[in-house]
Formats: sequence, structure tokens, C-alpha cells
Amino acid sequence: MNALALDARETTLKEILQQAGALALAHFKSRRPGEYTLKGAQDFLTESDTMVEQYIRHKLKAAFPDDGILGEEIGGQADNSQLWIIDPIDGTANFARGIEHFCVVLAFVKDGVTLLGGIFNPATDELYLARKGVYVEKNGMPLRVATTSELQATSFELGWSNRVTQQRYLDVYTALLASGVNIRRGASGALALAWVAEGRTDGYAELHMNAWDCLAGLLMVEEAGGMICCFPKKHADIAHGGAVLAATPYIAPALSEATQIELNPLVSY
Repeated sequence: MNALALDARETTLKEILQQAGALALAHFKSRRPGEYTLKGAQDFLTESDTMVEQYIRHKLKAAFPDDGILGEEIGGQADNSQLWIIDPIDGTANFARGIEHFCVVLAFVKDGVTLLGGIFNPATDELYLARKGVYVEKNGMPLRVATTSELQATSFELGWSNRVTQQRYLDVYTALLASGVNIRRGASGALALAWVAEGRTDGYAELHMNAWDCLAGLLMVEEAGGMICCFPKKHADIAHGGAVLAATPYIAPALSEATQIELNPLVSY
């Protein structure tokens, strides 16, 4: 893809992300406590998810009709080599319960490589943007991962997924605790990855994560000097999700061993 075509998509991503964030925030402020349903065990759904995704899809189709779109709520096909990936509201459980830790996520992928990523928490007005090989920033300020080098000083976030067995999750949790890591969970995988890029935390892992939750954040960690996992290894993997790990480079190997998630040897500090 030539630079001008990517420039146009970068501008559009930023505009749509902010507009969709404003829409999500309006719904968040007008919501009534308890207004949500469950898609599955601990998998929250609000009407706002679908409305925000429909808004993003409309804008993307108008701007780039030949690009593919894959979204959490409405789906789509991942086989288009130029693909937009949408999570209209990541951190839905937080959103549904009135907690201001949620975000709109948008990524642009070409042939399995994430070229653009954006994560916007409209409740805190924090806008994270990244372009592969060029920059990662929050509200216009460049980001860098933390320099933490001791596991005992590490603040690490571990996401939970019902797509893996509880025993697998508990085994990883136990291994991390044994290494001296302080474990937390904020219930938004996208923001967790943005926080690694920003240096607020030192690492994030989830044993199974969908592409719409992680691709933007993985690009941010990579551009901020961190180490990331090997997902996706090829474009087709995007449709299925996979294990995700991102961390400051000094502790990433130990965290990879504890979680049994392979690091990408081509991405390093």
C-alpha cells in the first residue's frame, strides 16, 4: 500500500474513533444501571455496542468501499487483504456497570500486518494512536514502555477467557504469582495493552483473545519498544484469535515462560 493511501486511512481512523467515542460516551452517560444482557458467561452485551459498530461501519464503507470490515458484534469476513477490525466497546462489563474504563478500538490490517491502530477511552479523553514503523502516541505525546527489570517490581495484567480451561488459567496465574509478579485485572484487554505501551503496567497476557481486542494494542506496544507475541502469524489467523502477550523487554522472556505464550523474535527493544 502506498503512503498516500495509508495517510488517508490514518486520518479517517482518528476521526471515526473520536466520533464513535463521543457516541459511546453519550450512551454511557444516559444508561440506566443494570441495562444490559449476557451473550454468555461473563460476556456482557449492551445496545450501545451494536449502535457504535454500525456507525463505524457506515463511515468506513463510505470512505473505503473496497476494504473489508470485521467487527465484534456484526461480524464480517476476514479474507479481504485490506481489513478494518472494530471493537465498538471493549470493556463492556465496565461500561454496563458504570465504570469509566472502556474504549472504542479500531485497527487497519494489510496482508496480516497491522499498519494502523487506535484506542479511545472517551470517559477519560485518552486517545492512543499508532502507525507501524512511525509512531505511537497518547493525546499527541510519544509513548515508551516501562524500564522495569525485576519481576518482583512488575505490575502485570492477566485477562480471563472462557475459551480456555479454568485449569490452564489457574496454572498460569500460579506461575506468575510464584515469580513474584503483582497481578491485576482491569477488564479491558485493549486498554491493558495501551497501558503497557504507555508504561503504566509492565505486561499483559490473555490465553485467548480476539483480533478486535488486541491488534491495535499489540502494534502500540511494538512501536513503544516492547516485546509482543506471534499473533497473527498469518492473515487467516485473524478470524480465529489466539494467545496474546505483550511486555517490557527486560521481563518478557520470564513472562513468556510463565504463560507459555511464544514471543515474536523479530520484535524487540
